[in-house]
This record gives sequence, C-alpha cells and structure tokens, in this order.
Amino acid sequence: MVLRLSTLFLRTLREDPSDAEVASHRLLVRAGYIRRAAPGIYSWLPLGLRVLGKVETIIREEMAAIGAQEVHFPALLPKEPYEATNRWTEYGDGIFRLQDRKGADYLLAPTHEEMFTLLVKDLYNSYKDLPLSLFQIQSKYRDEARPRAGLLRGREFIMKDSYSFDIDDAGLERSYQLHRAAYLRIFERLGLTVVPVAATAGAMGGSKSEEFLHPSEIGEDTFVASEGGYTANVEAVTTVVPQEIDFTGAAPAEIKDTPNTPTIDTLVSHANEVNARESGQWTAADTLKNVVLVAVLSTGERRLVIIGLPGDRTVDLKRIEANLAPHLEVGGEVMVEPASDEDLRKHPGLVKGYIGPGLSLDAPVLGAEASTGIPYLVDPRVVSGTSWITGANVSGKHVFGLVAARDFSWDGVIECVEVRDGDEAPDGSGPLKAARGIEMGHIFQLGRKYAEALNLKVLDQNGKLATVTMGSYGVGVTRAIAALAESNRDDKGIIWPRNVAPADIHLVATGKGEEIFAAANKLAEDLAAAGLDVMYDDRLKVSPGVKFGDAELIGVPTIVVVGRGLADGVVEVKDRRSGEAQNVAVAEVVEYLSRLVTA
Repeated sequence: MVLRLSTLFLRTLREDPSDAEVASHRLLVRAGYIRRAAPGIYSWLPLGLRVLGKVETIIREEMAAIGAQEVHFPALLPKEPYEATNRWTEYGDGIFRLQDRKGADYLLAPTHEEMFTLLVKDLYNSYKDLPLSLFQIQSKYRDEARPRAGLLRGREFIMKDSYSFDIDDAGLERSYQLHRAAYLRIFERLGLTVVPVAATAGAMGGSKSEEFLHPSEIGEDTFVASEGGYTANVEAVTTVVPQEIDFTGAAPAEIKDTPNTPTIDTLVSHANEVNARESGQWTAADTLKNVVLVAVLSTGERRLVIIGLPGDRTVDLKRIEANLAPHLEVGGEVMVEPASDEDLRKHPGLVKGYIGPGLSLDAPVLGAEASTGIPYLVDPRVVSGTSWITGANVSGKHVFGLVAARDFSWDGVIECVEVRDGDEAPDGSGPLKAARGIEMGHIFQLGRKYAEALNLKVLDQNGKLATVTMGSYGVGVTRAIAALAESNRDDKGIIWPRNVAPADIHLVATGKGEEIFAAANKLAEDLAAAGLDVMYDDRLKVSPGVKFGDAELIGVPTIVVVGRGLADGVVEVKDRRSGEAQNVAVAEVVEYLSRLVTA
C-alpha cells in the first residue's frame, strides 16, 4: 500500500516535548507515533499503530508456533477473583479501583492470572485436556506513582501475557522451556538484543523466574554477568557466604568510648587513632553497620526493620524489597524507605549513629531475643564467629570484638547490599560485572499458587482430583517499541529495524517539475504492486530540507529520492542506518528494492 504524506494524519515536531526524559520518548512524539493524553497515558497515531501491529504480529506468530492459542479478556474485571488470591489487598495503591452504579467493586486489570485460571476451570476437567497454553495481547493498568520515560513506565500499557496449564511439574518445565525459546526468537526477530537473567518471583510467586533484559544505560534494572556465563538481576544474586569461624578462645567484647563517631568514616578514623591494633589498620569492613528502614506494606501499614551489614557495603533498597516479604510474613509488594527521625523518636532506645545488636546494657537488644520488637536481619557475610566493631546502643560508645552467634543473634538472613563489580558469582564462574537493562519480558514457573486459590483441579490418570500447575509469561509490547526507538537512533531521528518499520520504503519527491511528481507517483504505485509498503512524501510546496528531515526523523530504513537525477534516468537510494547512498536506474529500481527489502 501507499501512505501519502499529503493526507496522512501526521504532524512532526521540531522541538522536544517538555516532559520527555529519554530519547525514545522525545523521538516517538516528535516523529508522530504517539501523543500524550495524560501522565503515563498515550494515544497511538497511524504510524505508531503500524509499528505496534508489526510487533504484535511477530509475537502472535511465535506464540502460535509453540501451540499457544489466543484469547482476549476484558480490561475491566470484578473484585471477587482478586480477593480469592488476596491480590485485591496486596496490590495496595498500585491498581485502579472503581465502582459501578450499584456499588459493586471492579478494577482495571494489572495482570490476568485469575481470569485465565477461572476460564480453564470453567471449561476443562481432565488431564486429557492438558497441556494447554493460552495467551492474549491486552492493555494493562497500574497506578504508577511516578510515570516516566514515555512508554517505558506508563500507567496504561500493552502486554502479551500467556499461561501454561499442566498436570505435573515435568509438564510445567516443558512449557516453560517452550516459552523461553519462543521469547528468544521474538526478540531476535524484533531486532532487540536481550540477556536472559535469573530473577526473583516477587509478588507473583513461584519456584523459578527469568527476565529478558535489553542492555541500556536508561534501564531501571541492574543485572550482573560473569565471563563464565552466570547472569542474574541483582535482586536475585546470592552472596558467596564465608566460612563460619570457630570463636572458642576469642577475647570478650569490650565497650569503648568513641565520642563524635556517628558515621563509619569517623568511627574507623577514631579506632585507628585511639584503639590501634597490631594486625593492621581498622577498615570499614571491620564494622557492623545497622540501618533502620521502614517497610511499607500494600495495606499502607508501616513497619520498622533493622538490617545489619558490613560497614564497607551499601544497602540496596530494591534488593531488600525483593526479599523482605517472607521475613515479615506478608504477601504482596513491600516498599522500603529509610527510617525518618520521627520513626526513630518512637523508639528512644535506638540511638542514631550508635545502634548495635545488643549487649548487657540498659538498652534495646536486637535479634532473636529482641526487646525492641523490631525484626533484625543480617547480610549473609555476617556468619557465626565473625567479629565486629558496632554500636553499643549508647551515644558516644561502640563495642569492639562483638562476635556473631556468641554475643548476638538475628532473626533472619537477607540479600540486602549493592552488588559490586568484582564480587564472585555464586556458581563460581568468576567475578561479576554490572550493567543496566530494560525489562522486555518475564517468565515464571508459578506452580499451584493460583490454581489452589481458585480451586483449579482436574481428574488425573487414576481418576483422582489433582491441582493443575501453571506458568506465566509476559512480554511488554509497547515497551518493546520504546526500547527499539531507544537503541535504534541517531541525532536525526529513529532508525527502525526493517521487521517493525512503518513502511518498507520512504519515497521523497523533490523539485518543482510536474514530471518529478508524476515519476515518483508511478514508482510508488509500482512498488506497492510489487508487494512493498511505501510512505510517499508527495507534499507540494514543502522544501527538500523539510522532507529529508522528516524522513530521517520517522526512520524508515530505506529512503528513495526522486529529484534532479531523474533527468539522467536514476533515483537515489539511501540507507537510513549507514547513510550510504547510490544511484539506481529508474527501470531497475523496483526489482532492486524488492531484493533489498526481502534479503
């Protein structure tokens, strides 16, 4: 088909939108693919829908190739299924809730696990009906507190979500691997580089989880990789735990005056000046830092938690959020923030800058014998027998030689610190190196969490009821478009991979003579007849500079110019990515471009 710019619903912009933070957001708006409707909510214009349609087609083809069947659920859903799985409460402020005129509660779906589960329960009742994989491409809604980066973090977005249903765990593993392979093919066809990494299951639950991250400096996820092949989101990295130390014969802990030492740096400096040791200088790694945090539950409840970690390390709030819920015995997402001075004032025994895990002082004790009632969790490096300098719970005093498991205990061990370049991979495959990435897909082995909550059972081979086991698999469709624009661009505009470009050819007519427009029009029709999609800039009284600028901004991979060369029987064919151009005879250009597009 031929898209004529003289009639296409399109206005390109010369200036960046004022609210755009990242390149993909700026370029998609300027090139006329999307328009902002509200914070985190966008309208899709004709060019945007063409790219969106091509992305969806690739996804549908790869889902069909593994036997998945497409369904389509409403976005407006009743409350009851989400109450059955506790997610009506666990989502907290993260979902859009509303009521109908009769007062019945509904939500705009953030995901559709419950609806898929209930649909299969309604229609299937035997192991002979399984395995089954269903998918949909549907709008999702999440009430992001801070929508940002255009399509990368919106309140309304399009996602492909699929679910597998199997009679046993072996079947779930097969379904999981089929989806995993399909995802790799999807991203390859889209032209998106991805790194599959181990991930935490989070609020979704389940026994196994992987993310597909597109390396990007603007990515919100941090992942690590080793030369030996280990990859993981930092939230899922497990620490190489040091050996426990025999503390038999260790000197007793001693409380010492350490005035004006509320920070690790001041404490280490004071220790080396006043309490020097023969074995070498004290360092931050010899100190046990105790950080007071507030866990904000999905219900809005705020709970204090204290984390003990080596003083040379920094807490990673995202890692703590990913791992904290089981320690608090709560479901749903947990948000974590530093405790405020007001929070600390409610617990006068917690002396800011001098908090420690306790001794026989008239002060609060942390850990399993806690008098504070506040959970005390430690980094995995805090193992039995390790000796620390830490707070004495008294202003201006620290404890030297406080031995883990002899002098203090803890309520749990949590992955809580920032992963550094050079940390050892947990599988022994070498040191880790960190990078940023955009999450493009996430797959889970859900197991029986939702099936048990909604009573999805079928008769097994022995005629007994068995709970179905499930997998969940998501791809961010609109996010993929943003990631493609982010990684395929230059200072002039977008450069789409051919598989998702809004057209195969961007044809530009430049000049004043009628013969140029007549030749360009015929070429457009001939290319369309050959099966190519053509975007034809047939606008009159528009300068060549404006036309070329729009062509480079819009980003079709091949630009064809009909202009002065027509007098010599040639047109210019330009590669948008490389910038290379060559003249091709008019008589040969259709065949040439057909080969180019299908290569």
